[in-house]
Amino acid sequence: MKTIVEVKNLVKRFPIGAGSFTALRNVNLEFGEGEFAGLVGPSGSGKTTLLNIIGSLDIPSEGEVVVLSKSIGKLTPKQAAQLRKEELGFIFQSYNLLPVYTVFENVEFPLLLLDMTAEERKKRVMETLEWVGLTDKVKSRPAQLSGGECQRVAIARAMVKRPNLVLADEPTANLDSKNSHNILQTMEKINKELKTSFIFATHDEKVIGYLKRIIRLQDGNVVEDKVIS
Repeated sequence: MKTIVEVKNLVKRFPIGAGSFTALRNVNLEFGEGEFAGLVGPSGSGKTTLLNIIGSLDIPSEGEVVVLSKSIGKLTPKQAAQLRKEELGFIFQSYNLLPVYTVFENVEFPLLLLDMTAEERKKRVMETLEWVGLTDKVKSRPAQLSGGECQRVAIARAMVKRPNLVLADEPTANLDSKNSHNILQTMEKINKELKTSFIFATHDEKVIGYLKRIIRLQDGNVVEDKVIS
């Protein structure tokens, strides 16, 4: 299995007053191609901080994080943005959809940053909306959708550029049980069919039940790393 993420002796500190708070302590992990893994732990365990560094939204205080052969701490802001634009997909608990745009336009948005024709963009958007079962909602706006539908739009937006890695931060936090399972089954299907790697940050037992690898964090330390057969 090809390694796509390497976390080496990672330490992350945040300044607090005259001192600092250590959110991650000497974390060492590797993630391979096609994984469906989760960073699991309570609030304050460091899981979102680690996800943000893997996603190049933050940088290490010490150690190194290499994502798709790029060392996160050595990237310029422009290079980090390029990595996110071309290689990474993000799914957030708050959906982060643009309210004045239709479903089609929300999903198309990441493609506008790439060198694609309007015809290519349309084909890619419609294919992706078909995966998540929303081809009948292309002209709807987020306010006209249910929470589960909004999160499926967010998944489509993350997947439309065919990223190598998708990072999902508490993606089911605002959903009921039925919608949570629908969302997780959609992501599981994409993982199997496209071999896209998924890394979740979560404390939701419903999400944990779908994971193929569970990495438990506590007070910034990895306390368990278990592959589910």
